[in-house]
Amino acid sequence: MEREHYQHLVKNAEKIVVKVGTSTLTHSTGKLNLERIERLVRQLSDLRNQGKEVVLVSSGAIGAGMGKLNLDKRPKTIPEKQAVAAIGQGILLHLYEKMFAEYGQTTAQLLLTKADLEHRQRFLNARNTLLTLLDLGVIPIVNENDTVAFEEIKFGDNDTLAALVATLIDADLVILLTDIDGFYNADPRKNKDAQRLAVVEQIDESIEGKAGSVGSKFGSGGMATKIIAAKIAVNAGIPLMIALGSEPDIIGQIISGESVGTLFVPQEIKPHLRKSWIAFGSHVQGNIIVDDGAKEALLHKGKSLLPGGITAVEGTFAAGDVVHILDLQGKEIARGISNYSQQEIMKIKGQKTKDICSILGYKDYDEVIHRDNLSIFV
Repeated sequence: MEREHYQHLVKNAEKIVVKVGTSTLTHSTGKLNLERIERLVRQLSDLRNQGKEVVLVSSGAIGAGMGKLNLDKRPKTIPEKQAVAAIGQGILLHLYEKMFAEYGQTTAQLLLTKADLEHRQRFLNARNTLLTLLDLGVIPIVNENDTVAFEEIKFGDNDTLAALVATLIDADLVILLTDIDGFYNADPRKNKDAQRLAVVEQIDESIEGKAGSVGSKFGSGGMATKIIAAKIAVNAGIPLMIALGSEPDIIGQIISGESVGTLFVPQEIKPHLRKSWIAFGSHVQGNIIVDDGAKEALLHKGKSLLPGGITAVEGTFAAGDVVHILDLQGKEIARGISNYSQQEIMKIKGQKTKDICSILGYKDYDEVIHRDNLSIFV
């Protein structure tokens, strides 16, 4: 469908999450590009002057630390990155604070790790803090807490963090600013006939395959991570834009409806916040594999997951843990909070609900996963 059909998604956005990557914020030396940062600050300040609420998810702490230490090469090990980020984070925030103040804006810093969003109460605390800051007219500046994050708790990239923050605050739009002007049907740096897609209505295997072939030069996380972020956003009912961060007035062009970048179209109905947390914020412990009948019931009939449709269980998890729900081909179709442990499900899988008590000696629930605790993936 034509891009114009979806322009209202960006023109009417009132709560906007903007993510800017290291490739946009820094020179080829790895040190901060001050002119580009100033342009970004001006554009975001102009959004605030229009009455819109803005959250900035910013990389660049390591680049700022490199500049302070006069390093010519980006650190490679986690401890080195953490040390340089510890130096650079304060410098970067001070720079943002100074530049935003020149446009009459107040900023605040939030540093998050994946563990902050996996824990339900901390998830809600982060949400309440962000929403309160927005109510106060503040521009929150969010980054992963690189000084303490390690491989097991890292978001992996700020693209994912931006999408999760958007679900956290029920944003109307996510904008990922990177070093390429959108999503292409092939790598434009290798294929001169590659074409930018103005709109992506569905993130299918073809789209994911194209993202995987692009390589790692497209921003700090690569195009594949941007597709992961797009899946999170659109499944939460939030449109997402990928656009060229070096373009002088790129945010203004997006909001005014110009045909720039690539727009990923969301599902029509936004899920409840609890279901967004289940789908994207929670720590997943294991897998439940379901047959085609159960798949159809979950995806198209609004049903809960009953034991009769389960064919196999993988991993170790307890009642109350979040699990992947996979079809027979191994594709994830949903996530949910299990009412039973993997040991209990192994005993009752394929059986009728009425037989649960005779098999286990008790029956706490009819459903293995209730519909209210289930988040479907489109």
